[in-house]
Amino acid sequence: MTRTVLCTRLKEELPGLDAPPFPGPRGQEIFETVSAKAWQEWSDLQTMLINEKHLNMMDKEARKYLNEQRDIFLSSGEVDRAAGYVPKA
Repeated sequence: MTRTVLCTRLKEELPGLDAPPFPGPRGQEIFETVSAKAWQEWSDLQTMLINEKHLNMMDKEARKYLNEQRDIFLSSGEVDRAAGYVPKA
């Protein structure tokens, strides 16, 4: 049976993640409150932000920026978008 969560992003009961996305309290909180669908949406957005904004993940400020964007996204806030980005059809 699939584990479900009341997703804080999508505001409905949906299948949850199979495991916390990363260690620590924040990873556990995401595991308990974010659906697999919302996490996939974040993952896609994160990839776009890294690529389009040419973020270097070795840079502490780039990681901080992505963590901030993740938290805004998961709380249904308005996140940054790359200017001129056209998603694949």
